Amino acid sequence: MRHLPIIVAATATATAFVPAAATAQDTPTTPAGKEALTLLTKGIAFQTVAGRGQVPAYSAYLKQQLVAAGFAEADVTFVPIGETGYLTARYPGRDRKAKPTVVLAHMDVVEADPKDWTRDPFTPVVENGYVYGRGSLDNKAGLSLAVATLMKLKRERWVPQRDLVLVLTGDEETSMKTTQAAAEAFKGAGLVLNADAGGGALGDDGKPIAYGLQAAEKVYGDWHLTITDPGGHSSRPGPTNAIVSLAAAVGRIAAYRFPPQQNEITRASLAGTAAGTPGPLGAAMKAFAANPRDQAAADTISADPRYIGQVRTTCVTTMFNGGHAPNALPQRAMANVNCRIFPGTPRAEIEKKLTALVADPKIKVSFADNGTIEAGASPLDPKVLAAVKAAAAKRSPGLQVLPQQEAGATDSMHFRAHGIPSFGVGPVFMKPGEIFAHGLNERVPVATIDPGVVWWEDLLRSLG
Repeated sequence: MRHLPIIVAATATATAFVPAAATAQDTPTTPAGKEALTLLTKGIAFQTVAGRGQVPAYSAYLKQQLVAAGFAEADVTFVPIGETGYLTARYPGRDRKAKPTVVLAHMDVVEADPKDWTRDPFTPVVENGYVYGRGSLDNKAGLSLAVATLMKLKRERWVPQRDLVLVLTGDEETSMKTTQAAAEAFKGAGLVLNADAGGGALGDDGKPIAYGLQAAEKVYGDWHLTITDPGGHSSRPGPTNAIVSLAAAVGRIAAYRFPPQQNEITRASLAGTAAGTPGPLGAAMKAFAANPRDQAAADTISADPRYIGQVRTTCVTTMFNGGHAPNALPQRAMANVNCRIFPGTPRAEIEKKLTALVADPKIKVSFADNGTIEAGASPLDPKVLAAVKAAAAKRSPGLQVLPQQEAGATDSMHFRAHGIPSFGVGPVFMKPGEIFAHGLNERVPVATIDPGVVWWEDLLRSLG
Protein backbone atom coordinates (compact mmCIF):
# COMPACT_ATOMS: atom_id res chain seq x y z
CA MET A 1 0.00 0.00 0.00
CA ARG A 2 1.96 2.89 -1.26
CA HIS A 3 1.42 6.49 -0.17
CA LEU A 4 3.32 9.56 -1.29
CA PRO A 5 2.66 13.11 0.00
CA ILE A 6 -0.48 13.62 -2.08
CA ILE A 7 -2.61 10.91 -3.66
CA VAL A 8 -5.02 11.85 -6.44
CA ALA A 9 -7.55 9.28 -7.61
CA ALA A 10 -7.56 8.58 -11.32
CA THR A 11 -10.67 8.79 -13.44
CA ALA A 12 -10.88 7.29 -16.89
CA THR A 13 -13.21 5.41 -19.16
CA ALA A 14 -12.40 2.36 -21.26
CA THR A 15 -11.47 3.15 -24.86
CA ALA A 16 -9.83 1.32 -27.69
CA PHE A 17 -6.06 1.37 -27.31
CA VAL A 18 -3.25 0.97 -29.80
CA PRO A 19 0.27 1.03 -28.29
CA ALA A 20 2.61 3.66 -29.64
CA ALA A 21 6.05 2.83 -30.92
CA ALA A 22 8.73 2.76 -28.22
CA THR A 23 10.79 5.92 -27.93
CA ALA A 24 13.97 6.87 -26.09
CA GLN A 25 11.95 8.01 -23.09
CA ASP A 26 10.55 4.47 -22.81
CA THR A 27 13.94 2.80 -22.34
CA PRO A 28 16.42 3.02 -19.43
CA THR A 29 20.02 3.61 -20.45
CA THR A 30 21.95 1.41 -18.00
CA PRO A 31 22.13 -2.41 -18.04
CA ALA A 32 20.71 -2.62 -14.51
CA GLY A 33 17.95 -0.17 -15.43
CA LYS A 34 17.01 -2.24 -18.46
CA GLU A 35 16.97 -5.36 -16.31
CA ALA A 36 14.74 -3.61 -13.77
CA LEU A 37 12.32 -2.66 -16.55
CA THR A 38 12.21 -6.28 -17.73
CA LEU A 39 11.56 -7.48 -14.18
CA LEU A 40 8.79 -4.89 -13.84
CA THR A 41 7.00 -5.64 -17.10
CA LYS A 42 7.17 -9.40 -16.62
CA GLY A 43 6.07 -8.93 -13.00
CA ILE A 44 2.94 -6.98 -13.98
CA ALA A 45 1.82 -9.91 -16.13
CA PHE A 46 1.59 -12.12 -13.03
CA GLN A 47 -1.92 -11.48 -11.70
CA THR A 48 -0.95 -11.54 -8.03
CA VAL A 49 -4.42 -10.58 -6.81
CA ALA A 50 -5.75 -12.40 -3.74
CA GLY A 51 -7.53 -15.59 -4.75
CA ARG A 52 -5.80 -16.17 -8.09
CA GLY A 53 -2.86 -18.19 -6.78
CA GLN A 54 -0.25 -16.36 -8.86
CA VAL A 55 2.18 -15.38 -6.08
CA PRO A 56 4.00 -18.77 -6.14
CA ALA A 57 4.50 -18.49 -9.92
CA TYR A 58 5.80 -14.92 -9.60
CA SER A 59 8.13 -16.06 -6.82
CA ALA A 60 9.46 -18.87 -9.00
CA TYR A 61 10.25 -16.37 -11.76
CA LEU A 62 12.05 -14.05 -9.32
CA LYS A 63 14.02 -16.94 -7.82
CA GLN A 64 15.15 -17.96 -11.30
CA GLN A 65 16.46 -14.44 -11.95
CA LEU A 66 18.23 -14.19 -8.59
CA VAL A 67 19.94 -17.57 -8.97
CA ALA A 68 21.01 -16.71 -12.51
CA ALA A 69 22.64 -13.54 -11.11
CA GLY A 70 24.74 -15.54 -8.64
CA PHE A 71 22.59 -16.14 -5.56
CA ALA A 72 23.00 -19.64 -4.18
CA GLU A 73 19.86 -21.63 -4.89
CA ALA A 74 19.71 -22.71 -1.23
CA ASP A 75 19.69 -19.04 -0.18
CA VAL A 76 16.49 -18.28 -2.14
CA THR A 77 13.43 -19.80 -0.47
CA PHE A 78 9.68 -19.61 -0.96
CA VAL A 79 7.51 -20.26 2.08
CA PRO A 80 3.93 -21.17 1.06
CA ILE A 81 1.06 -19.92 3.20
CA GLY A 82 -2.31 -20.92 1.82
CA GLU A 83 -2.60 -19.86 -1.82
CA THR A 84 0.15 -17.27 -1.38
CA GLY A 85 3.45 -17.10 0.55
CA TYR A 86 6.64 -15.12 0.90
CA LEU A 87 10.03 -15.25 -0.85
CA THR A 88 13.39 -14.65 0.82
CA ALA A 89 16.86 -14.33 -0.64
CA ARG A 90 19.89 -14.11 1.64
CA TYR A 91 22.93 -12.13 0.48
CA PRO A 92 25.75 -13.25 2.82
CA GLY A 93 27.92 -10.57 4.41
CA ARG A 94 31.36 -10.56 5.98
CA ASP A 95 30.05 -10.72 9.56
CA ARG A 96 27.56 -13.61 9.58
CA LYS A 97 26.79 -13.04 13.28
CA ALA A 98 25.71 -9.43 12.84
CA LYS A 99 22.01 -8.63 12.69
CA PRO A 100 20.93 -8.67 9.04
CA THR A 101 19.35 -5.83 7.11
CA VAL A 102 16.00 -6.70 5.54
CA VAL A 103 15.06 -5.29 2.12
CA LEU A 104 11.27 -5.44 2.12
CA ALA A 105 8.65 -5.30 -0.66
CA HIS A 106 5.39 -7.05 -1.54
CA MET A 107 4.42 -9.12 -4.57
CA ASP A 108 0.63 -8.92 -4.36
CA VAL A 109 -1.56 -6.22 -5.91
CA VAL A 110 -5.15 -5.04 -5.53
CA GLU A 111 -7.89 -6.12 -7.91
CA ALA A 112 -8.45 -4.34 -11.25
CA ASP A 113 -11.43 -4.65 -13.60
CA PRO A 114 -10.28 -4.58 -17.25
CA LYS A 115 -13.59 -3.00 -18.30
CA ASP A 116 -12.71 0.16 -16.39
CA TRP A 117 -9.15 0.56 -17.66
CA THR A 118 -7.91 2.20 -20.86
CA ARG A 119 -5.37 -0.62 -21.14
CA ASP A 120 -5.67 -4.16 -19.85
CA PRO A 121 -4.39 -3.89 -16.25
CA PHE A 122 -2.35 -7.10 -16.42
CA THR A 123 -0.82 -6.54 -19.84
CA PRO A 124 2.22 -4.28 -19.27
CA VAL A 125 2.49 -1.38 -21.68
CA VAL A 126 5.50 0.94 -21.94
CA GLU A 127 4.41 4.13 -23.66
CA ASN A 128 5.10 7.87 -23.58
CA GLY A 129 7.64 7.51 -20.78
CA TYR A 130 5.48 5.38 -18.45
CA VAL A 131 5.01 1.73 -17.54
CA TYR A 132 1.27 1.03 -17.27
CA GLY A 133 -0.32 -1.87 -15.40
CA ARG A 134 -1.75 -2.95 -12.09
CA GLY A 135 1.03 -2.97 -9.53
CA SER A 136 3.39 -0.93 -11.71
CA LEU A 137 3.71 1.52 -8.81
CA ASP A 138 2.35 -0.48 -5.88
CA ASN A 139 4.67 -2.25 -5.43
CA LYS A 140 6.30 -3.98 -8.37
CA ALA A 141 8.41 -0.96 -9.33
CA GLY A 142 10.01 -0.77 -5.89
CA LEU A 143 10.39 -4.55 -5.83
CA SER A 144 11.94 -4.72 -9.31
CA LEU A 145 14.40 -1.91 -8.61
CA ALA A 146 15.53 -3.52 -5.35
CA VAL A 147 15.90 -6.95 -7.00
CA ALA A 148 17.77 -5.54 -10.00
CA THR A 149 20.16 -3.71 -7.68
CA LEU A 150 20.87 -6.81 -5.60
CA MET A 151 21.50 -8.78 -8.82
CA LYS A 152 23.88 -6.06 -10.05
CA LEU A 153 25.82 -6.07 -6.77
CA LYS A 154 25.97 -9.87 -6.76
CA ARG A 155 27.44 -9.98 -10.27
CA GLU A 156 30.01 -7.39 -9.20
CA ARG A 157 30.97 -9.68 -6.28
CA TRP A 158 30.34 -6.94 -3.74
CA VAL A 159 30.19 -8.31 -0.18
CA PRO A 160 28.18 -6.36 2.41
CA GLN A 161 29.40 -5.97 5.98
CA ARG A 162 26.37 -7.91 7.27
CA ASP A 163 23.83 -10.18 5.63
CA LEU A 164 21.18 -8.59 3.46
CA VAL A 165 17.89 -10.46 3.31
CA LEU A 166 15.39 -9.74 0.56
CA VAL A 167 11.88 -10.39 1.92
CA LEU A 168 8.99 -10.28 -0.55
CA THR A 169 5.57 -10.80 1.02
CA GLY A 170 2.45 -12.11 -0.69
CA ASP A 171 -0.60 -10.53 0.95
CA GLU A 172 0.25 -6.99 2.05
CA GLU A 173 -2.92 -5.71 0.40
CA THR A 174 -5.16 -8.09 2.38
CA SER A 175 -4.54 -10.05 5.59
CA MET A 176 -0.74 -9.68 5.92
CA LYS A 177 -0.42 -13.27 7.17
CA THR A 178 2.74 -13.72 5.08
CA THR A 179 4.12 -10.50 6.53
CA GLN A 180 3.40 -11.66 10.06
CA ALA A 181 5.19 -14.95 9.38
CA ALA A 182 8.16 -13.25 7.71
CA ALA A 183 8.51 -10.74 10.54
CA GLU A 184 8.50 -13.58 13.06
CA ALA A 185 11.13 -15.46 11.02
CA PHE A 186 13.40 -12.41 10.87
CA LYS A 187 12.65 -10.82 14.23
CA GLY A 188 16.39 -10.79 14.88
CA ALA A 189 17.03 -8.30 12.04
CA GLY A 190 18.70 -5.02 12.85
CA LEU A 191 17.05 -2.82 10.22
CA VAL A 192 14.27 -2.92 7.62
CA LEU A 193 14.39 -0.89 4.39
CA ASN A 194 10.92 -0.94 2.84
CA ALA A 195 10.46 -0.29 -0.88
CA ASP A 196 6.70 0.18 -0.40
CA ALA A 197 6.81 3.51 1.39
CA GLY A 198 8.56 6.83 1.15
CA GLY A 199 9.47 8.40 -2.15
CA GLY A 200 10.24 11.60 -3.98
CA ALA A 201 7.86 14.29 -5.19
CA LEU A 202 8.44 16.02 -8.53
CA GLY A 203 7.30 19.53 -9.40
CA ASP A 204 5.36 20.42 -12.53
CA ASP A 205 8.68 20.92 -14.30
CA GLY A 206 9.70 17.35 -13.49
CA LYS A 207 12.41 18.36 -11.04
CA PRO A 208 12.58 16.80 -7.55
CA ILE A 209 11.18 19.05 -4.82
CA ALA A 210 11.31 16.83 -1.69
CA TYR A 211 11.84 13.28 -0.48
CA GLY A 212 9.66 11.65 2.17
CA LEU A 213 11.33 9.14 4.52
CA GLN A 214 8.60 7.01 6.09
CA ALA A 215 9.32 6.24 9.75
CA ALA A 216 5.86 5.73 11.26
CA GLU A 217 2.36 4.56 10.40
CA LYS A 218 -0.97 5.20 12.00
CA VAL A 219 -2.63 2.16 13.52
CA TYR A 220 -5.64 0.80 11.64
CA GLY A 221 -8.86 -0.11 13.43
CA ASP A 222 -12.47 -0.91 12.47
CA TRP A 223 -15.31 -0.97 14.97
CA HIS A 224 -18.83 -2.26 14.37
CA LEU A 225 -21.67 -0.38 16.01
CA THR A 226 -24.75 -2.61 16.19
CA ILE A 227 -28.24 -2.06 17.57
CA THR A 228 -31.26 -4.38 17.54
CA ASP A 229 -34.94 -3.62 18.18
CA PRO A 230 -38.21 -5.60 18.08
CA GLY A 231 -39.31 -3.53 15.09
CA GLY A 232 -42.90 -3.74 13.92
CA HIS A 233 -45.26 -2.27 11.35
CA SER A 234 -44.19 1.09 9.92
CA SER A 235 -47.71 2.42 10.41
CA ARG A 236 -47.26 2.18 14.18
CA PRO A 237 -43.94 3.93 14.96
CA GLY A 238 -42.92 3.96 18.59
CA PRO A 239 -40.49 5.95 20.71
CA THR A 240 -37.44 3.93 19.52
CA ASN A 241 -35.99 3.37 16.07
CA ALA A 242 -32.77 1.45 15.50
CA ILE A 243 -31.71 3.53 12.50
CA VAL A 244 -32.41 6.86 14.20
CA SER A 245 -30.55 5.84 17.36
CA LEU A 246 -27.52 4.62 15.43
CA ALA A 247 -27.51 7.70 13.21
CA ALA A 248 -27.44 9.90 16.28
CA ALA A 249 -24.50 7.91 17.67
CA VAL A 250 -22.38 8.16 14.52
CA GLY A 251 -23.24 11.85 14.38
CA ARG A 252 -21.71 12.31 17.83
CA ILE A 253 -18.58 10.47 16.66
CA ALA A 254 -18.38 12.66 13.55
CA ALA A 255 -18.60 15.81 15.66
CA TYR A 256 -15.79 14.76 17.99
CA ARG A 257 -12.22 15.85 17.35
CA PHE A 258 -9.49 13.79 18.96
CA PRO A 259 -6.82 15.85 20.76
CA PRO A 260 -3.72 16.79 18.75
CA GLN A 261 -0.60 14.66 19.10
CA GLN A 262 2.97 14.82 17.94
CA ASN A 263 6.08 12.66 17.69
CA GLU A 264 9.56 13.33 16.37
CA ILE A 265 8.57 12.24 12.86
CA THR A 266 5.54 14.51 12.53
CA ARG A 267 7.35 17.35 14.25
CA ALA A 268 10.25 17.18 11.80
CA SER A 269 7.89 16.72 8.84
CA LEU A 270 5.70 19.71 9.69
CA ALA A 271 8.67 21.93 10.53
CA GLY A 272 10.31 21.07 7.22
CA THR A 273 7.11 21.44 5.20
CA ALA A 274 6.31 24.79 6.85
CA ALA A 275 9.31 26.44 5.22
CA GLY A 276 7.83 25.95 1.76
CA THR A 277 4.16 26.44 2.67
CA PRO A 278 2.89 30.00 2.45
CA GLY A 279 0.04 31.61 4.36
CA PRO A 280 -1.83 30.49 7.47
CA LEU A 281 -1.20 26.79 6.84
CA GLY A 282 2.57 27.22 6.86
CA ALA A 283 2.38 29.41 9.94
CA ALA A 284 0.23 26.77 11.69
CA MET A 285 2.73 24.03 10.80
CA LYS A 286 5.57 26.05 12.27
CA ALA A 287 3.58 26.88 15.39
CA PHE A 288 2.40 23.32 16.01
CA ALA A 289 5.89 21.90 15.47
CA ALA A 290 7.10 24.26 18.16
CA ASN A 291 4.15 23.72 20.50
CA PRO A 292 2.07 20.51 20.29
CA ARG A 293 -0.49 22.04 22.66
CA ASP A 294 -1.38 24.76 20.15
CA GLN A 295 -4.98 23.71 19.48
CA ALA A 296 -5.65 26.51 16.98
CA ALA A 297 -2.62 25.55 14.90
CA ALA A 298 -3.67 21.87 14.97
CA ASP A 299 -7.16 22.80 13.81
CA THR A 300 -5.77 24.83 10.91
CA ILE A 301 -3.63 21.90 9.82
CA SER A 302 -6.54 19.46 10.21
CA ALA A 303 -8.70 21.60 7.93
CA ASP A 304 -6.44 20.57 5.04
CA PRO A 305 -7.23 16.97 3.98
CA ARG A 306 -3.59 16.40 3.03
CA TYR A 307 -2.42 16.86 6.61
CA ILE A 308 -5.31 15.95 8.90
CA GLY A 309 -3.77 12.54 9.51
CA GLN A 310 -0.54 14.08 10.76
CA VAL A 311 -1.82 15.73 13.93
CA ARG A 312 -4.43 13.47 15.52
CA THR A 313 -6.34 10.21 15.52
CA THR A 314 -9.28 10.24 13.12
CA CYS A 315 -12.44 8.11 13.21
CA VAL A 316 -15.02 8.18 10.42
CA THR A 317 -18.14 6.18 9.61
CA THR A 318 -17.51 4.29 6.38
CA MET A 319 -20.48 1.90 6.17
CA PHE A 320 -24.11 2.05 7.36
CA ASN A 321 -26.74 -0.62 6.95
CA GLY A 322 -30.17 -0.88 8.54
CA GLY A 323 -33.69 -2.13 8.11
CA HIS A 324 -35.15 -5.12 6.29
CA ALA A 325 -38.27 -3.84 4.49
CA PRO A 326 -39.60 -0.45 3.34
CA ASN A 327 -42.84 -0.90 5.31
CA ALA A 328 -41.34 -2.23 8.56
CA LEU A 329 -39.67 -0.62 11.53
CA PRO A 330 -35.97 -1.58 11.51
CA GLN A 331 -35.03 -4.53 13.65
CA ARG A 332 -31.30 -4.03 13.20
CA ALA A 333 -28.81 -1.37 12.14
CA MET A 334 -25.04 -1.56 11.84
CA ALA A 335 -22.33 0.98 11.12
CA ASN A 336 -18.61 0.57 10.55
CA VAL A 337 -16.37 3.21 12.09
CA ASN A 338 -12.84 3.26 10.70
CA CYS A 339 -10.10 4.80 12.83
CA ARG A 340 -6.53 5.74 11.93
CA ILE A 341 -4.85 5.95 15.31
CA PHE A 342 -1.83 8.05 16.17
CA PRO A 343 1.12 5.73 16.97
CA GLY A 344 1.46 5.04 20.66
CA THR A 345 -2.25 5.29 21.42
CA PRO A 346 -3.70 1.87 22.40
CA ARG A 347 -6.71 0.70 20.42
CA ALA A 348 -8.41 -0.11 23.75
CA GLU A 349 -8.30 3.60 24.56
CA ILE A 350 -9.98 4.43 21.25
CA GLU A 351 -12.69 1.83 21.84
CA LYS A 352 -13.36 3.32 25.27
CA LYS A 353 -13.76 6.77 23.73
CA LEU A 354 -16.07 5.48 20.95
CA THR A 355 -18.25 3.80 23.56
CA ALA A 356 -18.48 7.05 25.50
CA LEU A 357 -19.40 8.98 22.36
CA VAL A 358 -22.05 6.43 21.40
CA ALA A 359 -23.58 6.99 24.85
CA ASP A 360 -26.28 4.40 24.28
CA PRO A 361 -26.19 1.05 26.11
CA LYS A 362 -28.42 -0.50 23.41
CA ILE A 363 -25.65 -0.01 20.84
CA LYS A 364 -22.92 -2.66 20.96
CA VAL A 365 -19.41 -1.45 20.10
CA SER A 366 -17.14 -4.30 18.94
CA PHE A 367 -13.67 -4.35 17.41
CA ALA A 368 -13.47 -5.96 13.95
CA ASP A 369 -10.10 -7.71 13.82
CA ASN A 370 -8.58 -7.79 10.32
CA GLY A 371 -5.02 -8.79 11.20
CA THR A 372 -3.56 -5.32 11.63
CA ILE A 373 -1.59 -4.72 14.81
CA GLU A 374 -0.42 -1.90 17.03
CA ALA A 375 3.11 -0.72 16.27
CA GLY A 376 4.91 2.42 17.33
CA ALA A 377 7.08 4.79 15.34
CA SER A 378 10.69 4.03 14.46
CA PRO A 379 13.08 6.48 16.14
CA LEU A 380 14.94 8.47 13.52
CA ASP A 381 18.27 6.66 13.14
CA PRO A 382 21.07 9.18 12.33
CA LYS A 383 22.81 6.63 10.10
CA VAL A 384 19.67 5.95 8.08
CA LEU A 385 18.85 9.63 7.84
CA ALA A 386 22.41 10.43 6.71
CA ALA A 387 22.34 7.66 4.08
CA VAL A 388 18.99 8.83 2.70
CA LYS A 389 20.13 12.47 2.64
CA ALA A 390 23.29 11.46 0.76
CA ALA A 391 21.26 9.46 -1.78
CA ALA A 392 18.81 12.35 -2.14
CA ALA A 393 21.62 14.85 -2.68
CA LYS A 394 23.07 12.59 -5.39
CA ARG A 395 19.64 12.43 -7.02
CA SER A 396 19.19 16.21 -6.79
CA PRO A 397 21.69 18.46 -4.96
CA GLY A 398 20.09 20.25 -2.03
CA LEU A 399 16.95 18.06 -2.06
CA GLN A 400 15.08 18.28 1.23
CA VAL A 401 14.43 15.02 3.12
CA LEU A 402 11.29 15.04 5.28
CA PRO A 403 10.47 12.28 7.78
CA GLN A 404 6.91 11.03 7.20
CA GLN A 405 4.13 9.33 9.09
CA GLU A 406 1.80 7.26 6.90
CA ALA A 407 -1.94 7.57 7.32
CA GLY A 408 -2.23 4.10 5.78
CA ALA A 409 -0.46 0.84 6.57
CA THR A 410 2.42 -1.19 5.13
CA ASP A 411 4.30 -4.38 5.94
CA SER A 412 6.63 -2.37 8.18
CA MET A 413 4.10 -2.50 11.03
CA HIS A 414 4.82 -6.17 11.73
CA PHE A 415 8.57 -5.58 11.90
CA ARG A 416 8.16 -2.48 14.07
CA ALA A 417 6.04 -4.57 16.42
CA HIS A 418 9.17 -6.70 17.01
CA GLY A 419 11.15 -3.56 17.81
CA ILE A 420 13.02 -3.54 14.49
CA PRO A 421 13.65 -0.02 13.12
CA SER A 422 11.81 0.12 9.79
CA PHE A 423 11.97 2.88 7.22
CA GLY A 424 10.17 3.46 3.94
CA VAL A 425 12.90 4.34 1.44
CA GLY A 426 11.10 3.85 -1.87
CA PRO A 427 13.15 4.87 -4.93
CA VAL A 428 10.30 6.22 -7.07
CA PHE A 429 10.06 9.95 -7.83
CA MET A 430 6.74 11.10 -9.30
CA LYS A 431 4.47 14.09 -9.64
CA PRO A 432 1.88 13.75 -6.84
CA GLY A 433 -0.97 14.25 -9.28
CA GLU A 434 0.13 11.20 -11.29
CA ILE A 435 0.02 8.71 -8.45
CA PHE A 436 -2.76 6.26 -9.30
CA ALA A 437 -1.87 3.39 -6.96
CA HIS A 438 -4.97 1.27 -6.29
CA GLY A 439 -6.77 3.29 -8.97
CA LEU A 440 -7.37 3.22 -12.69
CA ASN A 441 -4.51 3.20 -15.20
CA GLU A 442 -1.78 2.83 -12.57
CA ARG A 443 1.61 3.78 -13.93
CA VAL A 444 5.20 4.59 -13.03
CA PRO A 445 7.66 6.79 -14.98
CA VAL A 446 10.44 5.06 -16.88
CA ALA A 447 12.67 8.03 -15.98
CA THR A 448 12.71 6.91 -12.34
CA ILE A 449 14.21 3.49 -13.13
CA ASP A 450 17.89 4.28 -13.80
CA PRO A 451 18.21 6.66 -10.81
CA GLY A 452 16.16 4.17 -8.76
CA VAL A 453 18.88 1.55 -9.15
CA VAL A 454 21.49 4.11 -8.12
CA TRP A 455 19.30 5.01 -5.14
CA TRP A 456 19.15 1.43 -3.88
CA GLU A 457 22.84 0.83 -4.52
CA ASP A 458 23.80 3.92 -2.51
CA LEU A 459 21.56 2.88 0.42
CA LEU A 460 22.71 -0.74 0.44
CA ARG A 461 26.37 0.16 0.26
CA SER A 462 25.87 2.65 3.13
CA LEU A 463 23.63 0.55 5.36
CA GLY A 464 24.47 -3.02 4.36
